[in-house]
Amino acid sequence: MGEIPSVPKLAHSAGAAATRSGDETSALTIVAVRPSKRGVFAHVVGSRHEAAPPQMHISVDAALLAVQWCVMAAPLKDFFDERLVRRIANTIAAVHSDFPTEKFVAQSMVGLSKLELLDRGKHVADALAKTLPNDYEQAVDILLRSLDVPTTREDSAMAGFFYLPHVTFVARWGLEHFDASMRAQHALTQRFSAEFSIRYFILRDADRTLKVLRSFANDESEHVRRLVSEGTRPRLPWAVRLPAFIANPAPVLELLELLRDDPALYVRRSVANNLNDIAKDHPDLVVDVCKRWSVDATPERKWIIQHALRWLVKRGFPGAITLLGGAARPKVRIEGVNIEPSRAQLGSVVRFAFDVVSEATKNQNLLVDYIVHHPGASGKTRSKVWKLRRIELEAKGRARLEAKVSLVDRTIRKHYPGTYRIDVRIGATDLPLGSFDVAAPAVSKPRPVKAKRASA
Repeated sequence: MGEIPSVPKLAHSAGAAATRSGDETSALTIVAVRPSKRGVFAHVVGSRHEAAPPQMHISVDAALLAVQWCVMAAPLKDFFDERLVRRIANTIAAVHSDFPTEKFVAQSMVGLSKLELLDRGKHVADALAKTLPNDYEQAVDILLRSLDVPTTREDSAMAGFFYLPHVTFVARWGLEHFDASMRAQHALTQRFSAEFSIRYFILRDADRTLKVLRSFANDESEHVRRLVSEGTRPRLPWAVRLPAFIANPAPVLELLELLRDDPALYVRRSVANNLNDIAKDHPDLVVDVCKRWSVDATPERKWIIQHALRWLVKRGFPGAITLLGGAARPKVRIEGVNIEPSRAQLGSVVRFAFDVVSEATKNQNLLVDYIVHHPGASGKTRSKVWKLRRIELEAKGRARLEAKVSLVDRTIRKHYPGTYRIDVRIGATDLPLGSFDVAAPAVSKPRPVKAKRASA
C-alpha cells in the first residue's frame, strides 16, 4: 500500500484564511470557528461570493485547506502535541482498560516535533497500531467505542483533526478487513472527513466499495452522503488520484445522479466539485450531463450546474459557455484601454479599465474574465484566469469594465519582476488589453556614518 500523501507545509501567519476546492479559491476572514456535526462551523465576515452568509458550514477538508493559509500565532502542526496524544489515550483507555497509555504516549512523542501536521497524524496512527490489539477488527472496535467518550475539545478549526489518527489507522491497516473498515469510515466521516482514506479501498476493490457508497448515498447523515461524492473525485486535491475514474468516470456519474438533488448544500457543492474534476478530462461528457440535468432543474440544481462548469468557463470552452446562456463567439471589440501605472513595483497594485463595444444587432449575454500572463520563478511565462463580470450588452452598446492586478505576495502566490500582459476573455474569445512592467523595489543603502572628530 502506498503512503498517504502529505499536504504541503502549513503556513502560519494571521488574519485571512482561504478555502480552496479544485481551482476556485474563496477568501474568507474567519472570526471564530467551532466543530459541528457537519464539520466546522465558521463565522465569517468577508467573502468573494456575494451570496455567502455571515455564518456558514465548512467541511473538514475545507477547514484543512483553510488553516493551511491562515495566519496563526503558532504553527498548526503543534495541534498534535503531548496534551492531544493524552486525550486520545484517555478516550481509548475509558473503553479498553488494558490500553498501555504511557507506552502509547511515549511511542507518539518520539520524533513528533520534527513532523508536519499530517505526518504527525500518521505517526500517532503508527503508535496506535503498536499499542492496540494486533487483531484489526478488535482494535477498530475499540477505536469506534472511544468516539463516544466525552473529551475536552478545542474550540477551533483544528478540532476535527483529533480524529486524523483514527482515519489514518483505518486506511493503513484496514484494507484486508473490508466490512469492519466500512463501518469505521461511516462513523469517522461524521467526525472527520474519510474522503482520503476511502480512496485506498476504491483502489483495492472498486466494485465492492462502490456498492457500499451507493448505500451511503441514502444515509440520513449529510456527512456520509457527501463522502460518496467527495471520496470518488478523480482528482481530489492533495489526495491519491483514481486513475480508473480519470479514464472512465461512468461509475462516479452513477453516484452523482443519486445526489444531484440532495437537500444539503454541503453535499451539492461536493457533487459540483466532482463534476468539475471530471471536466478536466472529459469536457464534452460533463457538458452533456449538465445539459440533461438542466431540464426542469430546480434553482439548487442550476447552482450545481454553474459551479460544475466553472473550470470549463474559465478556459473558454464553448459548450459550457453556451449552456450557461453566454455568447461563445461574441461580436465585440475593445476600446479605451487604460493600464496604470505602466511601470510598477512588486508589492503594489496595477489598475486597468476598458470598454467592451458591441458589433451585434441584438443584445449579447457576455461572460467576461481576464487573464494575467506573468513571469514565474524560472522566468517562464505563466497565466492565471480571474473572474470579472457577467454583463448584458445592448445591441451596438458599450460597457466600461475595470479591475486590478495585485502584486502583493501571498502564501499561495509569489510575484516576480518582468513584463506582465493582460488579456480579456469574453466567452471563448481572447482579446489583448496591453502590458505593464514590474520591477523589484529599490533597496536604499544606508548612509555612511562619519566618525566624530576627537575634541582637543
